[in-house]
Amino acid sequence: MRLEITCHDRVGMGQKVLGIFVEHGINVRGIELKQAGRIFINIPDLEFSDLQTFMPQLRLIAGVGDVRTAPFMPSERERNELVTLIKTFPDPFVSIDVKGNIRIVNNIAANIIGADEASIKGQHVSQWLKGFNFTRWLESEDVLAQTRRLKFQGEDFVADIMPINVAGENNLNGEGSKQILAGAVLILKSEARLGQQINAFKQPNENTFSGIQASSSAMRKVIREAKRMSQLDASILIIGETGTGKELLARACHAASERAELPFMTLNCAALPDDVAESELFGVGEKEQEASKRGIFELADGGSVFLDEVGEMSTKLQSKLLRVIQNGSFRRVNSEQEITVNVRIISSTNKDLLNLVSIGEFREDLYYRLNVFGLNIPPLRERRNDILPLTEYFITHAGQRIGRSNLKLTAECRDFIEHYPWPGNVRQLENVLTRAASLLEGDEIDVDHLQLPAYTREHGYLEQEFEGTLDAAVKSFEADLLRKLYPAYPSTRQLAKKLGLSHTAIANKLREYDINKKTVKI
Repeated sequence: MRLEITCHDRVGMGQKVLGIFVEHGINVRGIELKQAGRIFINIPDLEFSDLQTFMPQLRLIAGVGDVRTAPFMPSERERNELVTLIKTFPDPFVSIDVKGNIRIVNNIAANIIGADEASIKGQHVSQWLKGFNFTRWLESEDVLAQTRRLKFQGEDFVADIMPINVAGENNLNGEGSKQILAGAVLILKSEARLGQQINAFKQPNENTFSGIQASSSAMRKVIREAKRMSQLDASILIIGETGTGKELLARACHAASERAELPFMTLNCAALPDDVAESELFGVGEKEQEASKRGIFELADGGSVFLDEVGEMSTKLQSKLLRVIQNGSFRRVNSEQEITVNVRIISSTNKDLLNLVSIGEFREDLYYRLNVFGLNIPPLRERRNDILPLTEYFITHAGQRIGRSNLKLTAECRDFIEHYPWPGNVRQLENVLTRAASLLEGDEIDVDHLQLPAYTREHGYLEQEFEGTLDAAVKSFEADLLRKLYPAYPSTRQLAKKLGLSHTAIANKLREYDINKKTVKI
C-alpha cells in the first residue's frame, strides 16, 4: 500500500517519519519526496487495525499535517505513463543501451521484426536496422542526435536517433554535473506514414473555401463572390452541372458565415418521393402510438438548410418552402401547430429555373426568394486550369487511403486527363482516379488505367472503341441503310431514285451486300 504524508519541509522530518515505521517493524519498500512537504511511502498491505495503531502516531509528529492512503507512488504513475505511451505509439519505437543492445521495443516494432519483446531484448539493434553504424556513433566523443534513412527488415524508414543522457556528479571545478550517455531511443517512420502526415498537414478543411480547388480565373471569381455572399444572411442559389461540387461550395458558405457553429442540414430534392421529402423537411406530427418527428428545418434552427436540386421540388413543397422563407414558420405533416425557425436557405440546381418558371413548373416568387445571391459554377471542361491540380489532389488522397505515397501519372496520361471533356465533372474525375489508384499494380497511372470511353460533346459516349478502316465503316453503314430501305423500296429503280444513284449502282451494291427478297423480309 502507499501512504501520502503532508508535512513541513524541514531538516530531520524524513528521519522522524521513518522512525515510526522502524518502531512498528514495518518494511519500507520505497520512499519518494515530491515537491516540498509531500512524502510518499510504499509499504506492504496492512490490516485496518494496524493502520489505526501507527497512523495517529505519524500525525502527532510535529510538522505533519495529514496522513492518508494513496493509489500509487508518483514514480509508478510516471513509469506507467511512459510504458503506455511507448507501447501504443503509432510508429516503431526502439530503445538501446550504450552498447547498442535493445532494451525496449513497442508493439509495432516487435510486429515488424516478427518476434516477441522478450526474445528481442538484449539483441544488438544492427540485426534488424541496416544503414547506420550504431556502435561507432555510441562510441564517438560527442554523441549527437541524428535523422537517417535506413532499412528496417528490408523496408525504407526515416529514423530519428536521439541519445539519452543522465546527470552525473558535479565536476571538481564546480561547473555543474557532467552528462553521462545511457543509450539512445529510435523513432522510425515509413515512407507511407510520412506521406500521410504531410498530407494531413497540407489537407485543407473541406468545410472552408480553402478546400475548393480554384486555379482557374473562372473558379477564383466564384470563390471571391461566395466569400462576400457568405457574410450576408440571405438565400444563395448555386447553379451548376451535376458533379461540379455544389454541395462543397454550400458547406463552405455556411462555414464562412456567422451561422458556422450551428447545424448544416441537407436534402436532395430529386432523391425522395414527394411525401417523404415533405416529412423530412417539415417533420411529422404526433399520431396514435407514434411520437412526433422533427424535420430538417427544426433540426437546423439557427443554422443553414441546403436544398440540393431544388428544381425537382414539387409545386406543393414549393408553396410550403415559400412560406418558411417569408414567415419563418410552417406546420408538421398531420399537425396544426405552427413552428417558427430561423434558418438560411442555400439551394442548388442543374436546371434552368427561369425556363421552368416560364412553363409553369417552378414558382416565380420562390425563384426570386431563393436567388437573392446567385453563384454559377462552371463545368470542369471550362476551367481546365483546375483539372491537373484536382488530379494531383485526388491521386494523393487515394494513395493515402491505400498506404501508397509514390503514385504518379505518365506524361501521356496527364495530357489525356487535361483534354478529356469530363461530362461528369469533378465527381467523375475523382471516381476515375480513385478506381485507377486502387487497382494499380505499379506506381504509374497510364491512360489505359483510367478505363474511360471515348466521348464527344456532339455525340456523347461511344458504346465501344472504333476498330477497322474508314472504308469498312462506310460499307457497314451503307449495308445497314440499304437493308432498312429495301423493304420500303423493293424495286431497284425506286431505291435508286430515292438515294439519287443510278439503277446500275444500286443493283451492284445490293449484290455486294447480298440484299434481296430472300434475305430481307418485305
